[in-house]
Amino acid sequence: MDEISFLRRVRTDIPDRSPEAVTAGRAALFQVINDADRRPTASQRPQVSLGGRWVTVSAVAGVAAVVGVVAVSVVGVGGGEGADPAAASVLEDAASATLRFDDPVVGEGQYLLVESDGVSVGAGYLSQEVTAYFLGGVHSELYVPADMQEDWIWVQCAAVPVETFGDESEQLADIMTGDDVDMFRRAPGGELYEDANIIGNVDYATLPRDPDALLERIYELTTALEGGPAGKSRDGAALTFIADTLRVGTVPADLRAALYRAAARIPGVTITADQATLNGTTGIAIGRLEAEGNLQQDIILDSDTGQFIGERQIAIDGDDILPPGTTTASTAVTTRIVDAAPDDSSTCNSE
Repeated sequence: MDEISFLRRVRTDIPDRSPEAVTAGRAALFQVINDADRRPTASQRPQVSLGGRWVTVSAVAGVAAVVGVVAVSVVGVGGGEGADPAAASVLEDAASATLRFDDPVVGEGQYLLVESDGVSVGAGYLSQEVTAYFLGGVHSELYVPADMQEDWIWVQCAAVPVETFGDESEQLADIMTGDDVDMFRRAPGGELYEDANIIGNVDYATLPRDPDALLERIYELTTALEGGPAGKSRDGAALTFIADTLRVGTVPADLRAALYRAAARIPGVTITADQATLNGTTGIAIGRLEAEGNLQQDIILDSDTGQFIGERQIAIDGDDILPPGTTTASTAVTTRIVDAAPDDSSTCNSE
């Protein structure tokens, strides 16, 4: 898979890009984002093209122990150790709650609206001497019809700076987001970029609902991606696959429950924060540290309702640009039923 580095050498003499180049770069980045193997290590961060699409809330993350959770031991695939008992309990509670609540029924002429909000780190060099970074944000809307073979609508609002850190940071933010534009796409069956479905070409119906069998299938899928999970262990790639799949927002309840239970069988999965907030919604962060890659992958959920709130990645030790504990990528997800879908990107102007 093509991977681009977050750390880009940016200069003020960058030439203007054509609209075609902007569109091509955006499409390429979106494909990277939606690949189950998209997440980079510290040494292989995806490159942020100028005007690239931001999909993710950055914050300094704390790590806390959750109190009052009944521990449940879960055995991993093959009889080995699974997740930490406290994390396994939270995931089991979330899975059980998910199955108690019916998914909303999308009626004829209606759409499931999946809204994604977040921010991501942009970093680079304005000169040989000046290193800068900023937080950039995006809002996107995915309209999924009742008949999923009909046209899906995807609105991506132009990236905007969320937070800057001084003059150099502001200049970098202006360069990277200054010429970004709102995007509107329509395609049957969710094939919103060439030869690929927005859900990653994974057929939900073919994924097992038994958690052990599902985790084995996830291991197979992630290992098959360009020869294996680049920069990740097998278990780290599996948790990233689960986070990516849930993030799309179209996973049915029975599969969401199975994904939670599969995560409980992954060694090294723990509670990383008992209070984690994305876009104003707070839940419990369940994650795994990929020590060699200096990366912590979290999924954030409400164990009482089974709601998937979002996902994030944290650079634990930081580096020469990012402070330790920086959330380098995350996405907050909400879903609801709506009676109509837009015909253009004008919904971006109503934010």
